[in-house]
Amino acid sequence: MSALFSVDEVLEIAQLMERNGARFYRRASQAFADSRARDVLLDLAIAEDEHEKAFAAMRADLSRQERESSVGDPYARAAAYLRGMVDGQLFDVKADPSERLTGQETVEEIIKTAVGLEKDSIVFYLGAKQMVPEGPGRRRIDAIIKAEMGHIAALSGALASWRG
Repeated sequence: MSALFSVDEVLEIAQLMERNGARFYRRASQAFADSRARDVLLDLAIAEDEHEKAFAAMRADLSRQERESSVGDPYARAAAYLRGMVDGQLFDVKADPSERLTGQETVEEIIKTAVGLEKDSIVFYLGAKQMVPEGPGRRRIDAIIKAEMGHIAALSGALASWRG
């Protein structure tokens, strides 16, 4: 049985993940009286907002063929993996990570949690990349992966400056 996955679906999930990330940082920022901590977290939320807009623009630019085309997965392994992620069996891309916040976390704990979420995102996109046709669709997913790697770099910088 062949399972299919389109780049449009991947970009839709990417937008959701970015919205959830922005919500996470905004909610986390509310727990801190320290303006430095709030500013770091709000800057990260703004970056997530910008990435969501970029992914929305990518979706808007998809051709009809890109929206509909997928690649076959004869053993349905890659699609099952992606569906497991989307359905929350591996990690729940639909879950709002801000709901896990207690308000007792340190800035370092929040940033480390965020790095973990970004890593999960990259793993998702690497799997998704195998499910879209060669060409513009895969290049779009490569752009998403680079953006998520940029998030990790920004988080690492934020963590270093926070400790420093």
